[in-house]
Amino acid sequence: MNAINNLFNQPRFGVILLRWTLAILMIFHGWAKVTGGVSGIEGMLVAKGLPGVLAYGAYLGEFIAPLFLLAGVWVVPAALVIAINMAFAVGLAHMGHWFDIANTGGWRLELQGFFFMSALVVAFANKLGPNKG
Repeated sequence: MNAINNLFNQPRFGVILLRWTLAILMIFHGWAKVTGGVSGIEGMLVAKGLPGVLAYGAYLGEFIAPLFLLAGVWVVPAALVIAINMAFAVGLAHMGHWFDIANTGGWRLELQGFFFMSALVVAFANKLGPNKG
């Protein structure tokens, strides 16, 4: 029982659990891009006057950076890449949804907001440097 009490008295474990959860859930989004491509994102970028090549950043933000989070390397930069990725996602595909409520009663952007804020928490809760995440 002492081991369980010690586990729940470790804020570090909570940060690691959040980091892993963010990484695993984001990898599912990234896998969809790996298997289906990023042409839809490329079209949205070009429609907004941005270079289509930026669409390949989705691979970085939704697959590579989460793998770094799982491995515990470059945690702060990886988390910040995910946050930037989510800002792009909202800017490209969800700008008109800020005040929308979903059919389930929740905020329509709750998933994007959760990913964005979780990435910031992971970044701010970790110290820069090797083996610090």
